Amino acid sequence: MNATAAAVRMTGISKAFGGVRALDDVSLEILPGEVHALLGGNGAGKSTILKILNGVHRPDQGTIEVGGAPLTTHTPEASRAAGIAMNYQEMSLVPTLTVAQNIFLTREWRDGIGFIDDNEAERRAAEIFAMLEVFVDPKAIVADLGAGQKQLTEIAKAISQDAKVLVLDEPSTALAVSDVERLFVFLRKLKAKGVAIIYVSHRMDEIARIADRATILRDGRHVITAPLSELPIDTMIEHIVGKRSKGLSDVARITATKGEVLLELKDVSGSHKPEHVSLTLHRGEVLGLAGLLGSGRSSLARAMAGIDPIASGDIRIKGRAIVIRKPSDAITAGVALVPEARATQGIIPAHSVASNMILAVIGRLSKAGFVDTKAANTLTDTQIERLKVKTASRDHAVATLSGGNQQKVVIGKWLATDPEILILDEPTAGIDIGSKAEIIRLVRELAASGKGIIMISSELSELLTACDRILVMADGRVHQDLPREALDDPDVPADDLAHRLQAAEQRLQIEIQKALAVQEI
Repeated sequence: MNATAAAVRMTGISKAFGGVRALDDVSLEILPGEVHALLGGNGAGKSTILKILNGVHRPDQGTIEVGGAPLTTHTPEASRAAGIAMNYQEMSLVPTLTVAQNIFLTREWRDGIGFIDDNEAERRAAEIFAMLEVFVDPKAIVADLGAGQKQLTEIAKAISQDAKVLVLDEPSTALAVSDVERLFVFLRKLKAKGVAIIYVSHRMDEIARIADRATILRDGRHVITAPLSELPIDTMIEHIVGKRSKGLSDVARITATKGEVLLELKDVSGSHKPEHVSLTLHRGEVLGLAGLLGSGRSSLARAMAGIDPIASGDIRIKGRAIVIRKPSDAITAGVALVPEARATQGIIPAHSVASNMILAVIGRLSKAGFVDTKAANTLTDTQIERLKVKTASRDHAVATLSGGNQQKVVIGKWLATDPEILILDEPTAGIDIGSKAEIIRLVRELAASGKGIIMISSELSELLTACDRILVMADGRVHQDLPREALDDPDVPADDLAHRLQAAEQRLQIEIQKALAVQEI
């Protein structure tokens, strides 16, 4: 690579999918030894331009140079040979292989006579995790890992390629705060060695801390490229959404009237987590679950939805004892779960928006084994309009939609079952600030309509904006049950929404750390 050349120069890139123009004459330049943030709302074109750089898509127009040399062959192999490595937002891991086998897939280590050497792969994988100062067992089967460990494996896979250009697409989505800090330390080391890093994240605080420059796209077009010193968070958000916004602090809170107890858990335990959890959820209430990675939030959600077995304890819905052994039991009881991993658990990417939207109610829409197409289309169109899903038509494959619109399809699918209790596990992961606000408004509207909502999020500002109460979890147990107003700082004026939210977030973070300290003792 020519040291004086740009690490990446993409000029006049355009790309369309089925009549939808994803990129329109976009140019992007990344310098060696910089962390360059690529920002934009869902559907802005970020993933498309990165997949073009990585050889997954071929541009309709435009040129690409890597280290001053033209990149004319548009395949993943050609991009990898040019020194580009990418960590995808939708994980590309093979679930039946080990961590080490995934990291070195297609680049396997071999012994002296040509056989694959898994021991060497495991040793090299352990070295990468040691550099990141995290622990993931190289021998573990990927299917057995939690979301955070899968994310770390995906990052390690990209790092292992010793690339000159490292692309990280939402790398921190499933990571604990401590793991994000370790990742940042490692990225700064790579930057010092001259590696160019393209960093994609919807978390503005991360961008402000790690990036040198940022490029913002909107609706497939280039908006601005500037140093971070010239892009305060408010300005970034304004360029992303196309209007002035305070982020989540300007989400109007729809007041819901708390009614009868919808859901009651008494001393519920799973095979590993949760442990002896008791909680109540009222009609019209949004209940948040806060905690670090591994705290048991998702395990509790999966148990309530019938995905993971319940070892002991009682569940009551509207006062009636319910036995949930499988997902269909939960659905029949009026419980629906929007899962954490939308790409693998929430959608069938190759199928249409309509096919995905009716999946949970296909039995209701079928007669004599045939789907009532008119009813299915009516339901789909209603949900598309209700959730503001951006798609060319109901017949387009969900894979062609942005991450935020895919998430809306998942939510719409489960709302079609008309659940009384809706569990949302990281509903805004990998979604832009505008779509986050839309989903949080929807959560409050659903509560106001009389549903009970349980919301899990690693972004504390989302919990504080959406929830009436927050349970703090650690090691599978509930340590605190906090009314939302208890986290407000009386010294911050009520009309200073941004600072009030920030102060409440700090208080909630302290409560999470207290719970973790109790767990460690």
